[in-house]
Amino acid sequence: MNEVYCIELPDESATLVLGKALSDVIEKQGQQLVVIFLSGDLGMGKTTFSRGLLKASGHKGNVKSPTYTLVEPYNLEKRNVFHFDLYRLGEPEELEFMGIRDYFETPTKNESPSVCLLEWPEQGGDYLPRPDFIIKLKLKQMNVLGDEASFGRVAEITLLNKGFKTGMQDVVSSFDERGF
Repeated sequence: MNEVYCIELPDESATLVLGKALSDVIEKQGQQLVVIFLSGDLGMGKTTFSRGLLKASGHKGNVKSPTYTLVEPYNLEKRNVFHFDLYRLGEPEELEFMGIRDYFETPTKNESPSVCLLEWPEQGGDYLPRPDFIIKLKLKQMNVLGDEASFGRVAEITLLNKGFKTGMQDVVSSFDERGF
């Protein structure tokens, strides 16, 4: 049975913190290839999460969603990160033509580890590998003040790789301690 963790994200900064926290978990675990699926409606924070993970991995520049290029590679000191956005993919078979399988080959010990972040993975069908994490970002009403409601997000994280269990439990605890 897969572990599922829910973390409330009241604002953009909490989403960035989650990206950084997951980057730290990945680094401590030391796996050569990590695959993360990011799902959620438009504007739910998939690219914001990716920006948090990329900044924690050492990226200094801007992070944009690779909607038109399908993949944005980041060759960083700690690891390589491949940020995919499959939103505009017409058919899953198109992934085969772009050489998607090459991105999911486990790097050798002499190569830098890789993280593959995939926004809109449902567009990829059976051409994608089994992920280590599935992160679903959903809108959540956080509180109501008078007639106004404030909205945040909830990250529902399904852990499919038991090697990350302790790290994920630490992430959840840290969010609880912060009062998120």
